This record gives sequence, C-alpha cells and structure tokens, in this order.
Amino acid sequence: MRDDIVDDILTQWSEERPELDTASLGVVIRVMALARFFSRQAAKALEPLGMELFEYDALSALRRQGEPFALSATELARETDLSSGAMTNRIDRLEEQGWVERLPDESDRRSVIVRLTPAGEHAIDAAIQVRLDAADAGLCHLSKAERGRLAQLLRAAVLSTRDGS
Repeated sequence: MRDDIVDDILTQWSEERPELDTASLGVVIRVMALARFFSRQAAKALEPLGMELFEYDALSALRRQGEPFALSATELARETDLSSGAMTNRIDRLEEQGWVERLPDESDRRSVIVRLTPAGEHAIDAAIQVRLDAADAGLCHLSKAERGRLAQLLRAAVLSTRDGS
C-alpha cells in the first residue's frame, strides 16, 4: 500500500520525537481528513438539487421518523446535533424553501412541531439517493467486506467516545 500525507507527518514526528507513539494520531488525522472529504463530496452532490448539507440533515431526520414525518424542534435539534438557536434559524430556512411547516405542539405550548411538507418529502426522497450514490463513489476502492470491517471499527471508535472511555 502506498504512503499518504499522514505517513509523512508521522515519520517527521518519529524523527523529531522518537519516544512518541503516534499511531492514534494517524487514525485521528485520517478520520478528520475523510470527514472533510465526505462533507465536501456530499455538498457537491446535493448542489444540483438546490439543497445544502444542513438542510439534508434536518429533512433526513424528519423523513426517517415515518409518518407523519415530524419532530419537536428540540428533538430535531438533538437529531442533528445542533443548539436550539441554530435549529431555529435552520427551520426558518427550511420553511422558506417550503420543505417543512411549523405546527403547535398540543402537549407543550412553548414548543413547536416541525413536519415535512409534501415538497419536503419529495426533496429528501430524491436527496437520499444522491447521498447514497456519493457515498458509494467515495468508497469505490474498498470491497464490500472492507467497508463492513471499516464500519465496525468506526462504530467501536464512536461508541468509545460516547462511553467516556
């Protein structure tokens, strides 16, 4: 296998500080580089649909809920890992696009329910295929088995960060 830029960085560190174990840094730098690559790739894939990645994330969270494709604004913020203030601005943008509507929350007058409109459902149903195609293209050099192993390793890494380990 060929060396990548991260190998060069780690080699430089090992020459300057041979006592350091840089293996974990190699993993973290590569994951961060992949995150940037896949974010750019997703944004580019969504451009022809007139959709930004944050819009995709919110619409996707709503669509995955099943009928009636709705969540409270607080739940939507949690699903998309945003603060409530940031979520309010994003809901405004989605509403301007005609992709969501705000409804009063019958169980909590201080809260609103965000629900996909038919236009929002159509938009996210088109976007999910675009995202899947982009993800497949980004991983095209890995076999199905390699993708499975990588997914397992990344899942373990994600779970370890949530467990406080």
